[in-house]
Amino acid sequence: MFTGIVEKTLRIQAIADGPGFQRLTLPNTWPDVRPGESIAVNGCCLTVAELSDSEIGFDVIAETLSKTNLGLLCAGDIVNVERSLRAGDRIDGHYVQGHIEATARLVESIINPREVRLTIEPPHDLLKYVVAKGSVAIDGVSLTVASVHGHVFEVALIPTTLALTNLSSRSPGWPMNLETDILSRTVISWLERTRIAGDSQPPTA
Repeated sequence: MFTGIVEKTLRIQAIADGPGFQRLTLPNTWPDVRPGESIAVNGCCLTVAELSDSEIGFDVIAETLSKTNLGLLCAGDIVNVERSLRAGDRIDGHYVQGHIEATARLVESIINPREVRLTIEPPHDLLKYVVAKGSVAIDGVSLTVASVHGHVFEVALIPTTLALTNLSSRSPGWPMNLETDILSRTVISWLERTRIAGDSQPPTA
């Protein structure tokens, strides 16, 4: 479990093909990372598979590559990283599982002296979980939905977010890793199942 509050950005050191997976290597900038630990990379929960004093290796399987933008990355690219939440930590963002549902296309970046706004187009079946003033995680960053209109939604980025993440470097067309809010998904899914179950009941006399 994560919060979507990105700790830092790291530059990918290497990407290598393995038998059924890709090995993604990042610099080890923490003193206490352990093998098997979960770390979110661009919002995707990955397991530490190899560890040294200088490097951390993750094995990214085909399912993850098909659902995220990790397969588009190259050595030298910058990724957002966050270590998993510990009991007793403050929840500064929102509950993020690190389970990317799909990628969402960056339609437009609007940059002016007052703010930076991103317009994002999610897959149609996920739009129902995106609620104005609700939460989403975009490439691992916890953001508040500024507005929803038509088939897109907008988020506004504060200077701190721009400074601590890689979101300002993304160009239109980039597939952002999207995780919708688990609370919205749970409530809407339950309501839909309840309605379907009710519709299937035979009428009473």
